[in-house]
Amino acid sequence: MAGPGTWSLPVATVIILLLPRSLEECGRISLPTPTVHLGDPITASCIISPNCSHLDPESQILWKLGTELQPGKRQRRLADGRQESTITLPHLDSPWVLLSCCLRWGNSLQILDQAELQAGYPPAAPHNLSCLMNLTTNSLICQWEPGPNNHLPTNFTLKSFKSRGYCQTQEDTVPDCVPNDGQNHCSIPRRHLQLYQNMGIWVQAENALGTSKSPQLCLVPMDVVKLEPPTLWALAPSPEVAAPQPGCLLLHWEPWKPSLYIEQKCELRHQPQLAEASWALVGPLLSQTLRYELCGLLPSTAYALQMRCTRWPLPGQWSDWSPSLTLTTTQQAPIVTLDTWWRQRQLDPRMADVQLFWKPMPLDKYSGQIQGYLVRAPDQAEADPPLCNTTELSCTFHLPSETQEVVLMAYNTAGTSHPTPVVFLESRGPPLARLHTVARDPHSLWVGWEPPSPRPRGYVIEWGLGPPSPSGSNKSWKMEHNGSISGTLLQENIRPFQLYEITVTPLYQDTMGPSQHIYAYSQEMAPSHAPELHLKHIGKTWAQLEWVPQAPEPGKSPLSHYTVFWTNAQDRSFSTVLNASSHGLVLHGLEPASLYHVHLMASSKAGAANSTSLTLMTLALEESELHVLLGLFGFLLLFTCLCGAARFCCRPSRKNPLWPSVPDPAHSSLGSWVPTIMVEETFQLPSLRDSSMPPITKITVLEEEEKKPGPWESNDSSGTCGLPTLVQAYVLQGDPRAPSTQPQAPSITSDQVLYGKVLGSPTGPGPRHYLRCDSAQPLLGGLTPSPQFYENLWFQTSPLGTPEPLIPNQEDDCVFGPLLDFPLLQGLQVHGVEGLGGV
Repeated sequence: MAGPGTWSLPVATVIILLLPRSLEECGRISLPTPTVHLGDPITASCIISPNCSHLDPESQILWKLGTELQPGKRQRRLADGRQESTITLPHLDSPWVLLSCCLRWGNSLQILDQAELQAGYPPAAPHNLSCLMNLTTNSLICQWEPGPNNHLPTNFTLKSFKSRGYCQTQEDTVPDCVPNDGQNHCSIPRRHLQLYQNMGIWVQAENALGTSKSPQLCLVPMDVVKLEPPTLWALAPSPEVAAPQPGCLLLHWEPWKPSLYIEQKCELRHQPQLAEASWALVGPLLSQTLRYELCGLLPSTAYALQMRCTRWPLPGQWSDWSPSLTLTTTQQAPIVTLDTWWRQRQLDPRMADVQLFWKPMPLDKYSGQIQGYLVRAPDQAEADPPLCNTTELSCTFHLPSETQEVVLMAYNTAGTSHPTPVVFLESRGPPLARLHTVARDPHSLWVGWEPPSPRPRGYVIEWGLGPPSPSGSNKSWKMEHNGSISGTLLQENIRPFQLYEITVTPLYQDTMGPSQHIYAYSQEMAPSHAPELHLKHIGKTWAQLEWVPQAPEPGKSPLSHYTVFWTNAQDRSFSTVLNASSHGLVLHGLEPASLYHVHLMASSKAGAANSTSLTLMTLALEESELHVLLGLFGFLLLFTCLCGAARFCCRPSRKNPLWPSVPDPAHSSLGSWVPTIMVEETFQLPSLRDSSMPPITKITVLEEEEKKPGPWESNDSSGTCGLPTLVQAYVLQGDPRAPSTQPQAPSITSDQVLYGKVLGSPTGPGPRHYLRCDSAQPLLGGLTPSPQFYENLWFQTSPLGTPEPLIPNQEDDCVFGPLLDFPLLQGLQVHGVEGLGGV
């Protein structure tokens, strides 16, 4: 075992506690030794008595460590009939564990005996042992640090002895001091102490694994005395004590009464009540004076102060710091500059009314607090009453007209600030230009201007509620000292929906410029309501509306436009937009005898508002007007039907129109045309391509068809012209030079209208004639009930079956004559008639 003053290595141990036996005390756990090192092996045995009659003689003993079955057990029968089981645990790593000896009992384990195992370290040597002599309890109090946890119950004992010299020899033993469980300090009462004699003191720690002790401390009890802190307070001014200077504090303290006869020294520390401020230490302060003037502090600043004392010049321990005392240093005179502005009104030729405004601008953050302001004339004596003595930031006073200057000062208990001269300047400078405002948000306004030339030294900006508020009431103001700026932001006393009058005045070196005014809103409201609609006149298809524009409202945005909405009975809506200067509207395009709902919306930049709805009904139509309209409608319907029928009948795409489109040859220019080729000359077809000759586009040769007259046919030739045996018809249609991609049928279509007919046989010797009519109708001999597709002439036959020409009647507009009268047919020759046979 280590002796006093030495330190031993930790050694592990195991303690086994026996629990109450079960199963009629048949089994028992035993250990060869009560202690083992932590992590070392441990051996345990369990012996079952043969007196247990209800046990199987060959019962198997099982071991459990905690809740786990342990292997490696050995079981044998002793000579006296007992059964013994032995187990060795190779490493005991847990500080506490429960070991159980068990038997199998049916399907479960029956515990015969249990032992509690605890493991830990031997105690470490206590350290940092210190002792203080407390004069209040009149005892020596020692404390220490026990060291790391060793997992085992440890007992600490404070041991001491009296000695002469430096504790090398022990004379008288002092009774041990045993602290309460869990405590690391202990007190030696006064009766066991020699206040001025050396004492050897140490702490001993002991547990099941060993003992250790701290280094020995040798001391004299009075050399380690610890005083109680003094009582600290401020020293009040009195006739004997002058008031402290600015930045100073007068302090007084009183020592702890039991230490009044002990020589001591003290220390003072102070800390300003400011963010992140640290403590400053002042000392040593000797106890003979018991007062101290602390200077070098910030004026008008609160400080926390604490003091502690110790035995001096003899050894001793510092007392604790006294409770904090909070004091505020005296203030100094205000260190400020004052921005000033004024309004002056002439009462009479000799007296003027002056309203002076000012704003303090501190030059030092530790400037003294301002308690009031003084306004004096420049030559006024100190004893004379001032023009103003106020705590406000404005003052009104009367001043002789010849006085153009006053002096303004701020003061407090420490004195007054430097005087600020106020000169009432005349307005002789150039004005500002282009004064304008912009609303930044509902609580601020930007005021801009164009700096004049020469540049001012500054500007004064005033703002307050505009009309109808009284002029000059509750106005705010500010001064800008930079003459080169072109605007400033107003953020003080700005509220939305209020009209503000803003005044800007330029300040020059010896004069000022005229004030410029502007009105502005920081935020405007939408119109509260729209004008009421009135119906002035109404008709069958129109209605005239009017309204009375409202006067501008304070705080309301000016109207930008009107919108009129109207809805008919079918919920169809219509609208129109009018400018803000409009006061009426005529609605057109309404339906007669119809109901309409109309309302007006007045809009501005801030929003819109609707008027009440107006319901109106247009007038109904009169009976005469209704008849006229019905007649017009019937006429239009009839005209439309006629046009449709005509278009249907005359459409060129129809196969059989009701009547053909016949050109009038009587008014044709062909009558004046004479060909250069005579009749006797041979007419060559290639000459048809001659561009100087009008073309004959189509020649149709019709054969005579024998047929007997029907019951509806008549042999009467009245109204007809005589026709030859063979008829050749010529039709002028289109341009013959145009190429044709499809062969033309030999039949005459409905588009081909005969206005000229050549009569005679192409093989006969007689001359040929023509038949021409001035009528625009087709040249038909009579009504044909069902003509063939090639029949457009009516043939008359004699009783013998030979055709007979018809003699034209004078009542018809037909002309019968030779071909010489018709120049177009002078060059007519017929070819390819050989195949006609006996036609």
